[in-house]
Amino acid sequence: MKNSAVAFDEITRDDLDRADDQSYIDNYEKGLSEKLIRLISGEKKEPQWVLDIRLKAFAEFQKKATPTWGPDLSKLDLSQIRFFATADGNKNQKSWDDVPDDIKRTFERLKIPEAERAVLAGVGAQYDSETVYHNLKDEWTDQGVIFEDFDYAIANHPELVKKYFTKCIPINDHKFAALHYAIFSGGTFLYVPKGIKISQPLQAYFRMNAKNGGQFEHTLIVVEEDASVEYIEGCSAPKFGENSLHAGGVEVFVADGARARYSSVENWSQDTYNLNTKRAIVQNNARMEWIGGNLGSGTTMLYPATILAGNRSRADHLGVAFANAGQNQDTGAKITIVGKDCRASVVSKSLSKGGGISTYRGLLDIKASADRAMVAVECDALMLDDLGSVSDTIPHIICANDTAQVNHEASAGKISDEVLLYFQSRGIDEETAKGMIVNGFLDEIVKTLPLEYAGELNRLIELEMEGSVG
Repeated sequence: MKNSAVAFDEITRDDLDRADDQSYIDNYEKGLSEKLIRLISGEKKEPQWVLDIRLKAFAEFQKKATPTWGPDLSKLDLSQIRFFATADGNKNQKSWDDVPDDIKRTFERLKIPEAERAVLAGVGAQYDSETVYHNLKDEWTDQGVIFEDFDYAIANHPELVKKYFTKCIPINDHKFAALHYAIFSGGTFLYVPKGIKISQPLQAYFRMNAKNGGQFEHTLIVVEEDASVEYIEGCSAPKFGENSLHAGGVEVFVADGARARYSSVENWSQDTYNLNTKRAIVQNNARMEWIGGNLGSGTTMLYPATILAGNRSRADHLGVAFANAGQNQDTGAKITIVGKDCRASVVSKSLSKGGGISTYRGLLDIKASADRAMVAVECDALMLDDLGSVSDTIPHIICANDTAQVNHEASAGKISDEVLLYFQSRGIDEETAKGMIVNGFLDEIVKTLPLEYAGELNRLIELEMEGSVG
């Protein structure tokens, strides 16, 4: 998008796939152990209650089996994952000038400082296991907004963090949630006071650089009554040809009359298993919006979840997944409705090429108390070639209230030869024609993002589309 205030169209595949020649502190062994957990907690100078959570989570992780109902995880060797990696000299800074030059250059290639100057209220940047930069514009700090690295928030806002931490995603939710709580590091704490409506998005960007790395950031967002915020998450990692793991956690609390939008553009490398957990609890007359673009990672299992706890609350889930050769994108949405007169919608778009596998996996659970709930689910899949790509829709609907209305639609198709012939008859080559068709297919998702980040998502899809003609 040449007219974008941020030049995301200049990002190349090398910018995403190139690893930095980085020096790491070498006292963190591969694999997960109680010794490593205690070492990390001690070096972070965490209070006892945080260590207790870590150790309880580690015990749950050891008890729980690896999920077998989705993509094959048997080749993920956790004993070879570097669960904590911190670069020499890395410290959380408030100015890009103070970030080490080699790390700063990485984020400059990815346009993060440029985006902050142009359109953002604040930015957090994490490199491997620790935050390197976190800043919020003074106008929002002066109104009581807190936007900090999660480790900093534990130390400086302990009672506020303690009130919400682990209350949305339980420690024993599943094996990789337990793993996350055992070894979490970095992430974001965002608190928006009552009545404050932040007019610009905030962003956190997570870059994994270490070979066999793991990243386990925790994001905790609290939006008080009648407040509103938009938060954008970006992610990437280089290619090494060996497994890496992302198992972050996102907890969002949306109070009465508040609104939160969480947009993510996840573009991990094909080395990465992306096993992320995201969940929101939404109260009376409040609204939660999830917008997601999932590309890059070899295996993804990601199902943002919303619990509509309050009356007249609303959830909107919009997502796109792109499965290229060697990728299994298993994504979807989970919605639980408890309150009365609630509304929810899901729009899922998937693209497959080169034998890639894309799956929509959804859960809709309408409780007996959820009078007059209304839900619409739309799943559309587009195949870009004839190389054995797969697209599945697996909805699971539980309805305990006979006043609810549920509509589910699913479609799958290919780009027809007739449509391509029409474009070619107008002087448009096949590759350009496919790009135009894909842009139209994804328009409903892309147009919900701020202009600059629609440009980023479009650029990443262009990179995935390269070589799709054959």
